[in-house]
Amino acid sequence: MNSPGASSPSTTQLPPQKVVVRFKAAGNAPILKQPFFKISPTQKFEFVIGFLRKQLGFQPNEPLFLYVNSAFAPAPDELVSNLYKCFGIDQNLIVNYSTTPVWG
Repeated sequence: MNSPGASSPSTTQLPPQKVVVRFKAAGNAPILKQPFFKISPTQKFEFVIGFLRKQLGFQPNEPLFLYVNSAFAPAPDELVSNLYKCFGIDQNLIVNYSTTPVWG
């Protein structure tokens, strides 16, 4: 029996098939021509880091700093689905990037 405050299965929101990640340059970082990419929610944030490095043509030894919502740098083992669920804005996960540290 459902309690009055419990949500029914028909109203429970399913996780997205893909998460739209919007990359926003900060500081002196190069701007991507296409800033929106769809990424599997089961990927770890380390995949996002590697994906962005590839898009920018950066080598592994070149500095690259990523932040969610201009606020914090997620751990590389954090799931994209968790970040989207907690910090997604307008159906996007905003990932800011820079070649130098810009936020704490």
